[in-house]
Amino acid sequence: MRLSSFVLFVCISFSCLAKDDSIQYGPKDFSNVVNKWTAVVAAYEPEIEAIDAAFATMDDAQITQTVYIKGVKYQLGTYKGEPIVVFSTGVSITNAAMTVQMALDYFPIDKLVMMGIAGAINPKYTPGDIAVPERWYFHDESVYINPKKDDASAYELPDYYAKQLEYYKARRDTDKHAPNYKNIGFIHPTEVAVVKEGWDTRRRMPYFTADKTLLEMAKRALTKIPPITMPSGKEILVDIGGNGVTGSVFVDNAKYREWLRDVYTADVAEMESATVAQVSFVNDVDWLIIRSISDLAGGQHGKNVENVFDAIASGTGTNLLLGILDELVATDPK
Repeated sequence: MRLSSFVLFVCISFSCLAKDDSIQYGPKDFSNVVNKWTAVVAAYEPEIEAIDAAFATMDDAQITQTVYIKGVKYQLGTYKGEPIVVFSTGVSITNAAMTVQMALDYFPIDKLVMMGIAGAINPKYTPGDIAVPERWYFHDESVYINPKKDDASAYELPDYYAKQLEYYKARRDTDKHAPNYKNIGFIHPTEVAVVKEGWDTRRRMPYFTADKTLLEMAKRALTKIPPITMPSGKEILVDIGGNGVTGSVFVDNAKYREWLRDVYTADVAEMESATVAQVSFVNDVDWLIIRSISDLAGGQHGKNVENVFDAIASGTGTNLLLGILDELVATDPK
């Protein structure tokens, strides 16, 4: 009798829940917000400190409120009258995915500009230089494969992966930016399959492309701001376009660096940007990412110097970031 009563109670409870139309599931609806916000994003402390320090010197850049959501700090304010939210993703693709999606769920964001440091894959870069890649790739989505028993230099490819490679090879005939996939030892690269609203199935995405309007704003900003220099006075190199790569590893290996350049034509490598790009793409948010060179990603002689140049590189990147924000303000229809 008691068991029957319990089962009846559970059934009634779920029935009531299913019929309760007052329950709203999912993220907040910001469709009625006219003046959407710009997210100003960094990855970790030296980068966000450089942004905060720059804002502190400006009368028309203000942080008016700080909120914490699930432990993540979001700073709300205005930049020359335009609403912004400033936050740090934390290092790594997992942290970036969580913090950016939360921001898009809880704040009315329609544009995202990220600034941070990166390792140089293209040998033309030195610490302090800036890259604003047009495309971002994941470099360590991969399959770890055993060598063949009778030939240690060949690998026993799983059937599904062999079919993927055929598809990837054929795609290069129609997409010049598609990666030229090849293995590095037992590591065989592949790519993520993405889904978004309006798609009935997941699609493999070799890369994510930055918003063209924001790229043009970056180019205009570069012609208007003073030359960006190192503390020594040396003028830095700024490139807009090209490719960046993202992974869950800190790249500090010369052979892997060469492989990244060969497969992805990579200019820089870091640990968040492709994730930020994917989340923005799925949420229909315009995005652009600035990366300042802090190290040579294994191309140096001796120890990596990222810890020496991270603050300096964050400072040079912030100069360009402010120029792009100025362009956003100038072109806002309001």
